[in-house]
Amino acid sequence: MPLAIGGGLSIPAIILAAIAYFVLGQSGGSGFGINMPLDQLPGAQVSGKGIPAEQDPDRDQVEFVSFVLDDIQQFWTEQFASTGSQYQRAKLVLFDGQVSTACGGATSDVGPFYCPGDQQVYIDLGFFRELSQRFGAPGDFAQAYVIAHEVGHHVQKLTGISADVANAQRKKPNDANELSVRLELQADCLAGVWAHSTYQRDILESGDLEEGLAAAAAVGDDRLQKQAGQRVNPETWTHGSSQDRVNWFKKGFETGKASACDTFGS
Repeated sequence: MPLAIGGGLSIPAIILAAIAYFVLGQSGGSGFGINMPLDQLPGAQVSGKGIPAEQDPDRDQVEFVSFVLDDIQQFWTEQFASTGSQYQRAKLVLFDGQVSTACGGATSDVGPFYCPGDQQVYIDLGFFRELSQRFGAPGDFAQAYVIAHEVGHHVQKLTGISADVANAQRKKPNDANELSVRLELQADCLAGVWAHSTYQRDILESGDLEEGLAAAAAVGDDRLQKQAGQRVNPETWTHGSSQDRVNWFKKGFETGKASACDTFGS
């Protein structure tokens, strides 16, 4: 069974070769959900409530998610095409409570995630309320960062990086957490690469970058452990510290290059 990606070993050659060739050509039940490209999402179907779209209280949220993810995937489509490669769009499943995936069953408690087994991003819209109210990271661009991070995992799937990491984790289980952290930080960096493009296209508004950085800090393993009243224990981390997540998102944003996202060689 494939492992869901939320979400020691150094393999910089694999990482850089895969990204450079495929991306640059150079220098992570019975939920409410549908399986189709985001640019085709109708609001009423997504909500699963059987009510007209104009009466759906989540309509604005669904339309925002649709716009953002379509923009992210268009960005990667163009990046892949620039090297003569073809980007395969991920699909979205919006669910409520719990959902069945190719990676197994999941509940809203796990937060948004990407499953490489079916190449789908899973989001319970309630997470965005949690992000704002519980984790103190409000704003549209905080939500956009989350979506871009999950699509970053899809890019890792398409370029073979996630498979290489999974193989390495099987061979060296003691390094599994460290490899997971590096994979997550790379997805943060790839999210920053897309964010850089929004700045170039004058889509980014004042305060947006700060919202994204706040979201990256909010979901750091150290901060989540503190919030849960636990001792901060780096050996149990799977996503990285708040500072590391912020730093890698910033690196992607500042460089605008996927080749800068070599978290495995750093």
